Amino acid sequence: MKIFNITFILAFISVLGLNAQQMPAAKQSEAVSIVGATAHIGNGEVIENSLIIFEDGKITSVGDASAAASQAKGEIFNAEGKHVYPGFIAPNATLGLVEIDAVRATDDEDEIGEMLPHIRSLVAYNAESQVTETMRPNGVLLGQIAPRGGFISGTSSIVQFDAWNWEDAAVKKDDGLHINWPNSVRRGRWWMGEDPGVKPSKEYQENIIKLKSFFAEAKAYLAGDQKENNLPYLAMEAVFSGDKKVYVHVNGEKEILDVIQFKKDEELANLVIVGAYDGLKVIDELKANDIPVLTGRPHSLPNRDDDDYDLPYKLASQLAKEGILVGIEGSGSMERMNSRNLPFYAGTAAAYGLDKEEALKLITSNTAKILGIDDFAGTLEEGKDATLFISEGDALDMRTNILTDAFIQGRKISLDTRQTKLWKRYMEKYERQEAGE
Repeated sequence: MKIFNITFILAFISVLGLNAQQMPAAKQSEAVSIVGATAHIGNGEVIENSLIIFEDGKITSVGDASAAASQAKGEIFNAEGKHVYPGFIAPNATLGLVEIDAVRATDDEDEIGEMLPHIRSLVAYNAESQVTETMRPNGVLLGQIAPRGGFISGTSSIVQFDAWNWEDAAVKKDDGLHINWPNSVRRGRWWMGEDPGVKPSKEYQENIIKLKSFFAEAKAYLAGDQKENNLPYLAMEAVFSGDKKVYVHVNGEKEILDVIQFKKDEELANLVIVGAYDGLKVIDELKANDIPVLTGRPHSLPNRDDDDYDLPYKLASQLAKEGILVGIEGSGSMERMNSRNLPFYAGTAAAYGLDKEEALKLITSNTAKILGIDDFAGTLEEGKDATLFISEGDALDMRTNILTDAFIQGRKISLDTRQTKLWKRYMEKYERQEAGE
């Protein structure tokens, strides 16, 4: 009986350990030097035999190890034959807002209403999400957490993925407002006896008028006495001043052109298009108006029967070749699970004609510029946050994206998830069986 009780207790503790949230890493206490790795800076530059040093969470030196090997100090990581990358950035994600889709109590990505500029996704962010921790083993260390639903969903914030709570996680609060642009076409409602084919939407112009009216009302409110607090209108002040970016989720050619006109009419200084499925059809307009783009998930099927079968795969690379500032986002079906595939989305862009280092920009420096965090993230440069990782091989290839070490703001973080712990236990058991133990 006593043996049974001990066995049960040990088993219970083991299960708790597998399910427990990883403890965030402690603040960096000594200098760290990574020696000998091929450094992919994130801006197109590559240093074959590099020396990277960081202290107090910031990169203090990036150079050639053969010329500066004696400068290495603190804890030294011998990374010969390996690769070092800046932490990948996942824009327009709902990580930490939903844990289990089928459990309503864990779903906090949307609120009731249509015009919700005052809703902040950050306060709903769950830093203890077990879904979020699965991003880190693939090198995804930062993310823009964005709300969903309505015409105006609310504001996103940018977080790092190793924190005690949302306050610790935030690296840029309330960075942008998210607008879901209406669709100019819709399918017939067959359940109401309508032709199920695609047809022009009668509500399209009405919905645009609603959006413009809200902007006009907010401007009038902010210009008036403001005797009563109106949170939605007050939240628009940073949008009108240009301090807060506007992310417009839109895909169709006509809709993108209407968004560009909307940008002009409302004098929006910082507008980003999210999705841009038909972006190749309006390249000149995007360039003329200096509008960056976050393209949709490349691993998807074409939207229309007569589209190129590989259009989603080559969209990001072709826009980038045309001189558009492009990043990749992964919203859509099962988006939280698929967010960990971000490096492989960039790898797809490389497979479809983009230089490998240019493809890396799509999830590092380009995305950092689009999100407005390029002063401290996106590249391996002096003065920026030491948010980076060491990989056994090419991080854009799922066969060689094998992380050995990762750091967020200089803190060495854990790469063990519940899944990797189970896998390690399985392999240890398998190896013991093979050894006849």
